Amino acid sequence: MPTDLLLPGIAATAVPTARLTQQVLHAEGVDPSGGGDALLFVHGNVSSAAFWQPQLLTLDPSWRPLAVDLRGFGGTDPLPVDARRGVRDWADDLGALVDALGLDRVHLVGWSMGAGVVLQRLLDDPARVASVALVAPVSPYGFGGTVGHDGQRVHPDGTGSGAGAANPDFVAALAAGDTSADSPSSPRSVLRAFYVAPGSLPLDPQLEDVFVGSMLTTRTGADHYPGDAVATSDWPGTAPGERGVLNTMAPTVLDLSAITELPVRPPVLWVRGDADAIVSDASVFDLAHLGSLGAVPGWPGDAVFPAQPMVTQTRSVLDRYAASGGSYREVLLPGVGHSPHVERPQEFAVALLEHLTHPALAPSNTPETPGPDDL
Repeated sequence: MPTDLLLPGIAATAVPTARLTQQVLHAEGVDPSGGGDALLFVHGNVSSAAFWQPQLLTLDPSWRPLAVDLRGFGGTDPLPVDARRGVRDWADDLGALVDALGLDRVHLVGWSMGAGVVLQRLLDDPARVASVALVAPVSPYGFGGTVGHDGQRVHPDGTGSGAGAANPDFVAALAAGDTSADSPSSPRSVLRAFYVAPGSLPLDPQLEDVFVGSMLTTRTGADHYPGDAVATSDWPGTAPGERGVLNTMAPTVLDLSAITELPVRPPVLWVRGDADAIVSDASVFDLAHLGSLGAVPGWPGDAVFPAQPMVTQTRSVLDRYAASGGSYREVLLPGVGHSPHVERPQEFAVALLEHLTHPALAPSNTPETPGPDDL
């Protein structure tokens, strides 16, 4: 990762593992290795570990907070992403990192796509996951192409999801390293308009530059972002391919709802903003919702291809998780978009520390809003 993306007090460590070399960010003085437990942050799509830096500096180092770059992002090896495995390439990479660092267990925090990676890791190795925090998480049934609270596919091939849903102008801007705000498709414009609620970015211009630079570490192409796509005769004319980032979240390969059947169910924290435009029951990145607005021509109507109820799907799975012996706490932040840890870092830290300090607590599943007494 370019050194100009590191905030004062943050260090980057390259960790060789059995699968690839992964870059880990941490506060200076925090040893990523050494056994025991650790708090591991996993970033979302078109970003990197750099988005977690304020939290790495805020949290008590006794928690050993670490943030990892996923393959194809940041400073981790840009190995290709095999979308036929869903998000398992990344989840397996996390497992290799935990082994290489000699960790016994980890508290996992996943943002957006990273939340899907965290849940896959929970499915694969529940005994080594101490707790889970989901931040504006992708639906357990992926992104696009499903209906209903139980994630039924609109078409068996996942039409409406995958790499074909990406904005080609945004992909081109990423590949070109565009740092301007001259186009609505530039990374900076997308950050301001969709990663956060409009006007809620921190006032420090250095942080915005860091976040834009983090987005620009995304590798582009068929093996990375967005991946390959398959043309289909069904609206909207695209189905997921087998390579690259967006295809890992197609409903044909991603279904994380089996967390409800795990023999071990660590406590879950769910943090989201009520102004999230990306993960929503009316997401502006869901082709079905865009079709209903007239932005994607030929939409066949709500009876044929309704918008994906992403938040409803997450709540349905977490309710079943709680009913089967687990527990979860939902924290809803008003006026916050897709990045609670960026937009309300102090409130996010409070919610996370409460979760870590009282992991066995089984609170009400009614959404909570942190008040002034919590800060």
